[in-house]
Amino acid sequence: MQDQPLDLIGTPAFVPGRQRSQLTTADRHGRHRRVVLETEHLIEAPNWSPDGQWLLFNSESALFRVRADGSAAPERIDTGTHAAANNDHVLSPDGCTVYFSTNDCRLLAVPFEGGVPRRVSSEALVETGFHYYLHGVSPDDALLAYVGLRAATDGVGYAYGLYTVPTQGGQDRALLLPGVPVDGPEYSPDGAWIYFNGEIGARTPGHSQLFRMRPDGQGVEQLTHDARVNWFPHLSPDGRWMLYLSYPPGTLGHPANREVIIRIAPAQGGPANDLVHLFGGQGTLNVNGWAPDSERFAYVAYPAVAG
Repeated sequence: MQDQPLDLIGTPAFVPGRQRSQLTTADRHGRHRRVVLETEHLIEAPNWSPDGQWLLFNSESALFRVRADGSAAPERIDTGTHAAANNDHVLSPDGCTVYFSTNDCRLLAVPFEGGVPRRVSSEALVETGFHYYLHGVSPDDALLAYVGLRAATDGVGYAYGLYTVPTQGGQDRALLLPGVPVDGPEYSPDGAWIYFNGEIGARTPGHSQLFRMRPDGQGVEQLTHDARVNWFPHLSPDGRWMLYLSYPPGTLGHPANREVIIRIAPAQGGPANDLVHLFGGQGTLNVNGWAPDSERFAYVAYPAVAG
């Protein structure tokens, strides 16, 4: 299904230039690609629902869901009047709840059908200038894994850390405070690991690689060792595969509008295969988009169009 309108409030922020957002699915070999939704609006970060029926994505501070087969128009998810979502969102293991970060750096929870959001993040922490960026939910739906940012002690930039917080709200726990940028913490399906990317041990700024650690922050292992800049590891539901976004050497951060590669490797690390070469980056694969059967995944490409 293509050229679908989105129920957005205010002035749309279109994809720059003559680009399109293409919400796409592919099999785990990178084949049988299908554009589920194409639009001039900037859409990002698809999750696949645990029942296999829906793709969840964000666009211009709103959350939407669309049938995974593209058989119907997208539906906006009601998140309340003050809950401006960014591209950090996950679905609970039963698919009933959407946990998401907001543009004012909080964590909220809302029913998948929409409704009144429930606050998860600590308001006291937010008031200190602490920033929450969500990426993972534990298999038992007990904890959320997120990136936390505090103002650096020298007053320049931020200090990064990986944290957890109970899904019902409660005490935040720091797992890893490496002193360098880290991002994308996500639980393995068996709950035995948290996967993430970061610049641990990097000799040049921005050279992010993929890692995993135990859920208590111990036993950090590096999984990729190459010249490319690797972000956002996502484990397949069967626990066998690690899908991730790979930037060219020398990239700083995870910018938009770059030539990137979606790659796959064994969950424990090892040789990687290129699946999709595309124009994308930020928004393409920020969250876990694996289908529940571990045979397909969703992503967003941002190609230029003629005319």
